[in-house]
Amino acid sequence: MEATALVLLPQGGLTIRAPPRLRERGVSCVMKQSYARRIKRCSTVRSVMVRPQAEATLAPVRETVAGTTGTTVYHDSWFDNLAIGFLSRKLQEASGIKNATPGYQGLIEAAVAISRIFKLETQGEIVAKALEQAMPSYIVTMIKVMMPPSKFSREYFAAFTTIFFPWLVGPCEVKESKVNGTKEKNVVFIPKCRFLESTNCVGMCTNLCKIPSQKFMQDSLGVAVYMSPNFEDMSCEMIFGQPPPEDDPALKQPCFRTKCIAKQSYGVNC
Repeated sequence: MEATALVLLPQGGLTIRAPPRLRERGVSCVMKQSYARRIKRCSTVRSVMVRPQAEATLAPVRETVAGTTGTTVYHDSWFDNLAIGFLSRKLQEASGIKNATPGYQGLIEAAVAISRIFKLETQGEIVAKALEQAMPSYIVTMIKVMMPPSKFSREYFAAFTTIFFPWLVGPCEVKESKVNGTKEKNVVFIPKCRFLESTNCVGMCTNLCKIPSQKFMQDSLGVAVYMSPNFEDMSCEMIFGQPPPEDDPALKQPCFRTKCIAKQSYGVNC
């Protein structure tokens, strides 16, 4: 019986040397090539599985940093700028007042123009019209029909807000509250509202954001929501499933005349 032998290759691998009779038929060559292919496959797998020593650090899509004046600085992503520009155009179309300012500042200028020129009852109507134009009617109808008031819909709207609307109100998170004695994740907590911080105006907050948003959510989407701003620290809570109280304390808040950015910078009569 002829023995087989293991041969160390120059590259450090192994091959099987077949008996002379089989080598004449090219067996050792086939076995060597097969082993080489296996080595290549294993190397490829190991190269994928091995964790790199230095992982690349990706910059966040958006972040906030405290500036020297204490005002939050936003680094908007392409999606943020797309959404900001879209809402800004809808407000301009609804009011008939155009501006060419890009980004969030353009959105603020569109809101300021509405607040400065139109009466209080008209301001909410303009914002409601802009919100209706921003969402196709068939989507609004579908949401209202397919998501009637329930724990699922309340928690869904809360989660949806934190994912898709930080560009408008700033970073936010979902919190729990009790609904009919049961805990639900139906509250959106905004530590510092971007819109309120940009204007520091009680009137613009209530007349251009709070009241029309509550009305749009209730009338168009069929979900009650109570927006409770804190004008001292500029935080806000959006409580889905809770209708606004008749005696809303936010509507009694006097204007910060000495701190109102909208009044000082844009001449808003608040």
